[in-house]
Amino acid sequence: MPTTHKTRMLIIGSGPAGLSAAIYGARAGLEPIVVQGLQPGGQLTITTDVENYPGFREVIQGPWLMQEMQAQAEHVGTRMMWDTITEVDLSGDTFIAKGDGGDIYEGDTLVICTGAQAKWLGVPGEQALSGKGVSACATCDGFFYRGKKVVVIGGGNTAVEEALYLTNHSDDVTLIHRRDSLRAEKILQDRMAANPKLSVVWNKKVDEFLAGDNGELRALALTDTVTGESSEFETEGAFVAIGHAPATELFKGKLAMDETGYLLVTPGTPKTDIPGVFAAGDVCDHTYRQAITAAGMGCQAALDAERYLAAKAFAGVTETVQG
Repeated sequence: MPTTHKTRMLIIGSGPAGLSAAIYGARAGLEPIVVQGLQPGGQLTITTDVENYPGFREVIQGPWLMQEMQAQAEHVGTRMMWDTITEVDLSGDTFIAKGDGGDIYEGDTLVICTGAQAKWLGVPGEQALSGKGVSACATCDGFFYRGKKVVVIGGGNTAVEEALYLTNHSDDVTLIHRRDSLRAEKILQDRMAANPKLSVVWNKKVDEFLAGDNGELRALALTDTVTGESSEFETEGAFVAIGHAPATELFKGKLAMDETGYLLVTPGTPKTDIPGVFAAGDVCDHTYRQAITAAGMGCQAALDAERYLAAKAFAGVTETVQG
């Protein structure tokens, strides 16, 4: 039989943002519930080497880091629920979410940490070589390609920003774009044109990521979008930079979003346009998208949720006294 679970702080999503919110919420006595979703632990569970999360001098593994975060959250009193939310109702004083098995989750506050997923090309070899030369995050993985020949695939702001970032690690960075002009802002294009480490291959689409004898990325199979000619482009690292898709389908028509689907929050805070509903991590951040920034936003969300509940309780007591 379906069960109703009640909490002072309901968290949807279990990546760094969700688990950090849970840790702070539990320590504040809010007895949070985390509904883990389709990808428990978030994107770090499909990341191998993590070298930029503070506190670890040696390289750590993404899945291990998320296991530790979850264990810490549970240790201080968080309830972890293996469920996926299919429907939400944000119209009342209590926020209601329904799981795909029929269970109901009711929260006095709601913290949305559903994240975002990198868009992939969907061509052969892409997923098989993920972590073996193929990546969707130069900031996360660029360090591992120091001195190597790398490419960035895309033509928007994300692609140019990733390519420029990679020139900090490599003297041979190539941007591959399927058209003859970029969609990126002019200032980014000007910076790219002025950088001697960066070149562009126009009118080429990637058909396949090719592995070498060692099982690592060796080259890209390309097709000229004008002539139809096939070719190979040898490289040691390829970064797919065609954007991200925030997991906000549940909240369309219920919370304010930008044109690309990211939740809108009050600048510098996790506050959405509904009091008591907060957003943290990649679901509202299309700029930084790092584990550490997501964790920081999760902390902010929990602190603001605690303050929201305290203010609401005080207002109730004041009203009672005056009445």
